[in-house]
Amino acid sequence: MTVPRTKGTSTKVTEDEYAMIERVAAGETLSEWTRAVLLRAVTTPPAEPAVAEILALRTIALNLPFKIANGHPVTADDMRRLIDRADSDKVRWAHERLAPATGAGDE
Repeated sequence: MTVPRTKGTSTKVTEDEYAMIERVAAGETLSEWTRAVLLRAVTTPPAEPAVAEILALRTIALNLPFKIANGHPVTADDMRRLIDRADSDKVRWAHERLAPATGAGDE
C-alpha cells in the first residue's frame, strides 16, 4: 500500500544551478531525484570526520606492515596509491560502520 504524498517543499535556484541539477539527475524526473536526495540527506548520518580519518589510518596501518611482512618492498608509488585509496574510501567506510549503530539504512 502506498502512502499518499500530501506535503511539498520548494526552493528557487539560478539557471546555472538548475542546469547542474538536471545534469546530475541524469534522466530521472527532477521531482523524484530531489525527493531521493532530500530523504537521503535526512536519513544518512553524517560521517564523523574523526571516524573517517581513523578508518583511513587503519587502512594504511594494516596494509603497510602486511606488504612488508610478505617481503615486498614499499615504493613511493605504493604509498601514494595506499594513501589515495584510504582517502577516497574513508567517508564511505565511516557511513557503513556508523549505519548499524544509528539504524540508518533500515528500510
